[in-house]
Amino acid sequence: MKRRLLAVLAVAAFVAGCGSTSNETPQAQPSTPQRIVSLSPTATEMLFAVGAGNQVVAVDEFSNYPPQAPKTDLSGFTPNAEAIAAKNPDLVVLSDDVKGIVAQLEGLKIPVYVAPAAKTMDDVYGQITEVGKRTGHADQATALNQQIKDDLAKLVKDLPKREKPLTYFYELDPALYSATSKTFIGSLFTMAGLSNVVDAADTSGSGYPQISAEALIAANPDLIFLADGIMGETPEKVKARPGWQNIGAVTNNQIVVLDSDIASRWGPRVVDLMRSITNAAETAK
Repeated sequence: MKRRLLAVLAVAAFVAGCGSTSNETPQAQPSTPQRIVSLSPTATEMLFAVGAGNQVVAVDEFSNYPPQAPKTDLSGFTPNAEAIAAKNPDLVVLSDDVKGIVAQLEGLKIPVYVAPAAKTMDDVYGQITEVGKRTGHADQATALNQQIKDDLAKLVKDLPKREKPLTYFYELDPALYSATSKTFIGSLFTMAGLSNVVDAADTSGSGYPQISAEALIAANPDLIFLADGIMGETPEKVKARPGWQNIGAVTNNQIVVLDSDIASRWGPRVVDLMRSITNAAETAK
């Protein structure tokens, strides 16, 4: 089941391999790349957001945003160096060094930038900055980062002040795997002033614990966020779960279905995710 959970996360963003820094290859890029291949849905979003979309010639099978991204059957899970090289890239962007693909591409003299899953917003800003530098769009990247910061700050500032923080449960999987406050996704909820009911359940320190239904019912969260809509989970199914009728979030209809792609990526659309969080927090009873 844990493998299934990580696969769900990775469908959009390869989050299972979380890291906090970006790894760079030693080659210097002599000129601005004009044939970029992205094997990370998040990186694809960053590339287009900084204005480098016209330089992108191919993206992986799960890079579904923006719609004009040149989607192919290239895989970020099982990358094939020969298939990537066939696109004649002058820069490949990855979220993880799967099966030694970085060394393989370096051996073919193809520049690579690895932008692993973020743990903090600073990681996000750093990756956007690096993507901008590498693609000749440094100014656009700086402007994008500032816009994201401003938008997040406004969303948080506009939240109503509460004497007691709202509690929440973030569902990654129907088996009740979740993400703690120390994960990237958890940090956004913390920014919004919400308290995570599964933090104490993370005895392994993985950041992605599984909580029992009994423990969750006892925790009685004010809000439930479903990041597993892609797996068919709905508020109606949640309400039908045995014993869940006594949970405040269920009683007060505070069950929020999140866009699975946005919820598992750490790129520019993090503002949209925060908007979903703050909208729920504003209306919660």
